[in-house]
Amino acid sequence: MIPLFQPALRHGLLGLTRLLVGARASWEGSAPTDTPRIYFANHTSHLDTLAVMAALPAKLRARTHPVAALDYWGGSALRRAVAVGCLNALLVDRTGKATAEVMDAMAAVLESGQSLILFPEGTRGDGTVAPFKSGLYHLSQRVPSAELVPVFIENLHRVMPKGMPLLVPLICTMRFGAPLQGIAGEDKAAFLGRARDALVSLSRPASQPNTQPASQPSDQRTAR
Repeated sequence: MIPLFQPALRHGLLGLTRLLVGARASWEGSAPTDTPRIYFANHTSHLDTLAVMAALPAKLRARTHPVAALDYWGGSALRRAVAVGCLNALLVDRTGKATAEVMDAMAAVLESGQSLILFPEGTRGDGTVAPFKSGLYHLSQRVPSAELVPVFIENLHRVMPKGMPLLVPLICTMRFGAPLQGIAGEDKAAFLGRARDALVSLSRPASQPNTQPASQPSDQRTAR
């Protein structure tokens, strides 16, 4: 893709996402900050990445990299252009053949002071949160200074159900929870269970959530 058109496509895609699903941000225990973070979210739709990115303020969006599956987002020139050229995504091999290289690449993003969006279930679900894969644990051990922030994506599985070709416009909210605190000596299974519980708990709205519409400053100012 010609770089000149990337900001316009980014702006158009994020604007269309807001129009179709709202992509509202509800900060329930954390606040927008440029601290390096691992945003870990439930995975229910191909629109998940766009919705979370649209919910972030433009300043944070410019320094946040969704971790996306190479086999899907790298499957065509158009998908790669959207993922890498427009969303600054980090494409990874999820077959397990390049585990060390994937971990090195994710750690490098965090160590550079930027953030990641992960979907630790590993595949799309039907609205329930499946057990987490181990990557989130290993990344948290590798870069313990990065904040772990759960993000529950509400309603998006109803907008684009698995196997359905048409979109159903609904208002969707991204619920950003409190950073997960470390526990000395915690093993992998306990950590992954606790992280999943933190995410699931956000499926029940807080009594007075701080819900904000997605920030819409010009993406051209944040283009890379």
